[in-house]
Formats: sequence, C-alpha cells, structure tokens
Amino acid sequence: MRASRLVSLLLLLQNRGRLTARELADALEVSVRTVYRDVESLGAAGVPVYADRGPAGGYRLLDGYRTRLTGMTAGEAEALVLAGMPGPAAELGLGSVLAAAELKLRAALPAELADRGDRVRQRFHLDAPGWFRDPEPVPHLTALAGAVWEDRMVRVRYLRWQRPREVTRVLAPLGVVLKAGRWYLAALSGDQLRTYRVGAVRQVTVLDERFDRSADFDLAAFWADWTDRYERGVYRDEARIRVTAAALEFMAYVWPTAMSRAARAAAGEPDAEGWRHTTVPIESVRHGHTELLKLGAQVEVLAPPELREMVAATAHAMAERYPRPGGPPA
Repeated sequence: MRASRLVSLLLLLQNRGRLTARELADALEVSVRTVYRDVESLGAAGVPVYADRGPAGGYRLLDGYRTRLTGMTAGEAEALVLAGMPGPAAELGLGSVLAAAELKLRAALPAELADRGDRVRQRFHLDAPGWFRDPEPVPHLTALAGAVWEDRMVRVRYLRWQRPREVTRVLAPLGVVLKAGRWYLAALSGDQLRTYRVGAVRQVTVLDERFDRSADFDLAAFWADWTDRYERGVYRDEARIRVTAAALEFMAYVWPTAMSRAARAAAGEPDAEGWRHTTVPIESVRHGHTELLKLGAQVEVLAPPELREMVAATAHAMAERYPRPGGPPA
C-alpha cells in the first residue's frame, strides 16, 4: 500500500507540477504528516523532489525528471482514453484502481500524446445505460467480481421469475458482463453453464473452495452465443399483421429491436390501400397485444385468432369510452 502511494505521489507531482503538502494529502486521502514522511522517502530513494518555501511554495520535481512509455502511437493513446469506464469500474470496486492507472499512464506518456488523450476526453464520452432507466443496484457485484478473479466458489441467494422465487445455488463464477447498463454473471451450476442477473442476487458468500477454470472458456464467445440464443428463445410465437407505411417506420421507435427488425425485413409489397403484410415475432399473445396496441389504428392483426380477438375487444372498449370526435359527450 505504501509503495503504491509513493508512486501515486510521484506521478501527481509529475502531472500537476508544484503541489502543497495539503493538496497532496487531499489527493492521496492521507494526513499531511504522512505526506512529509513520503516525500522524505522519495528523496532518500534518489527522486529529485524538493520544496519551495513561502506562501506560494510546495513540492515539485526537478525540471526534466520524467518517466516515459516508449512505442505508443498517438492513435493508441487516444484509444486508451476511450477505454476508460469510470462508472462500471466503480461498481466493480475498481474506481480508485482505474484512476491510479490512468494517472500513471498519463505521467508516463510524452506530453504530445497526453495532450491528444485530453482532446479525446473533451470530445467523446461513453454513457452505457439506456434511456429512462435508473441504474440497477448491484451491492454484491464487487464480491462476485473478486470471486471470479480468484477462482473461488460462491453461494448465492437469487431472486428469479419461476417459483419458488428465491433459490440458493453454489456456483463457480467464470465472468461478469455489462450489457445495456445491467450486470450479468456467467457461472457453472454443477456442470451447466448459466447466466444470472447480478441485480437479482440477494446474498453472496464467497467460499474457501477454489475451482479449476477451463482454459477453453472464452467469455466473449459465450456471451455472444448466449445472447443470440436468448433473443431467439424469447420470441416463441409470431403474429401476422398488416400495417401502414408510417407504422412500419414508427415500430423501430416503440418495439424491441428484434421485433421491429424482423417485421420490417418480412414486409411485403404495398397493397391497393398502401398497407403491407408482414410477420412479427412475439413472446406470447398477451405480449403481442401490448406491443401491437402501440401502433394504434395503423395496424391490423390477421392471426392468430385469439390475438385478433384480444385487440378487437380492447378497441371496442376504447370506442365505448371515447365518443367519436365532434359527437355528443358520453
């Protein structure tokens, strides 16, 4: 810990120039007395740090004293800045580690490359979560990520949709994934590889038992395959509909991507009225009812019959509640 703090102190001076003992103490979250001792230790180790006296004084490094990384291109420096995700890193318990790493990288870069990183930061920002969604609380993410890193078994209490709602499982955690602002855990339950939403985990106990991680496991490949199977598995049914050209465009804004993409791809040529027939994947009749109503009078359900009847019943109920525009009040 102290060695890491000494490096951080050195890099702060290298990055920011002259700093007072109080400024260093605040940045490192230590006492001023600790800063005095650390500065003495750096000097004893041969680092040319010295103090300027007076009201505008402080500690600084001898001019020209720098460490550098070699072989890094301007493009690589810019890409490294874009790779930083402070929000997810903080949720993983790595916020301070990421900040320290970025500080070290910046200090080691030649000035011209560090400046390019600043230009990228001022022009590009990554905001991973979707619109109109509050961040999902993940109080157990740090513990799970630590178990993933150390190859330790975990016992989790998990809330699921099926009954019984709460279950307890002993898992071999293989990796964590951030998808659209939500965290997921890939883990072995027995010999089955499964995925768990971290926000649904209610309790975690990291066990002393370790597990042997397969050298063949590829987290990115597993996740790509799992998401593909999940999307295909969710939409088990389909509905045949006819829609206006306006609805065909509007569905991309109100339907999940898998639904709108499939419906637009399957759309036929316009009929005499300008409407187009297509097929849309749905999770169930009830799900289809909810989604199709978003298109209002710009869609007609052709099949299955039970879905058409459900939409018709809703349309008639609404017509009874709302009079025809310009007619007498209900």
